[in-house]
Amino acid sequence: MDWGMKNRMSQLFREDGHCFFLPIDHGYFQGPTSCLEKPGETIAPLLPWCDALFVTRGVLRSAVSPVESKPIILRVSGGSSVIGEDLANEGITTSIEEVLRLNAAAVGVSIFVGSDYEYESLMNLAELVNSCEDFGIPVMAVTAVGKELQKQEVRYLALSCRIAAEFGARVVKTYWCKNFDKVVEGCPVPVVMAGGPKCETALEVLQFVHDGMQRGAVGVNLGRNVWQNPHPVAMMRALYAVIHEEATIKEAHKIFNSVKKSG
Repeated sequence: MDWGMKNRMSQLFREDGHCFFLPIDHGYFQGPTSCLEKPGETIAPLLPWCDALFVTRGVLRSAVSPVESKPIILRVSGGSSVIGEDLANEGITTSIEEVLRLNAAAVGVSIFVGSDYEYESLMNLAELVNSCEDFGIPVMAVTAVGKELQKQEVRYLALSCRIAAEFGARVVKTYWCKNFDKVVEGCPVPVVMAGGPKCETALEVLQFVHDGMQRGAVGVNLGRNVWQNPHPVAMMRALYAVIHEEATIKEAHKIFNSVKKSG
């Protein structure tokens, strides 16, 4: 691994090897998502507790300050909306020149293994890796499932993550599932957990994140279960404790309730 790649990877992962990425890229296919209508205002109180932002170039320019910014993972795939026929029909939306101009620490691209657009999405990943490796920019592959949430099971996710690593992704973002260690064991690069559908309670979020960390995940890339929570700062603080301070579920939930009451 050359100096530039090591430097960018070190921006994403703390000394403990763990990470807390905050995604606010949902608008690229969902439009003005609830609680993310004004992304700059939403993330302002949350930034102290995240390690990097996952964001599109448009929102980055319009809503994220370039001064003392958190490291940026730039969302560079898209092309279909939530009202379109197939969310898996994506292409690469951003040039390598734009990635460099925006000083991104990494880029993120979705792959849709098992969909009608499996081949196209994997070629997107391959072409992106080919371009970014030349400039020392890590690629994070997102094992997306589109509208088919039933695919969030261990055999499918293990398959998708391994393929992403084989194609050259430096990091893989995937969904938590039961027996999550089987997903991690088959993937030779760091695995980050996605938030998935919004959970009913903070405790549910803490439980799956804690389980995933115990089973080998290096951290999370979690958005809706933070900024759609009625107490987003408390949620951030509690998750931070699980990811970076080895807090138990009980300890993290206590932090959540404490910050919730004080805020």
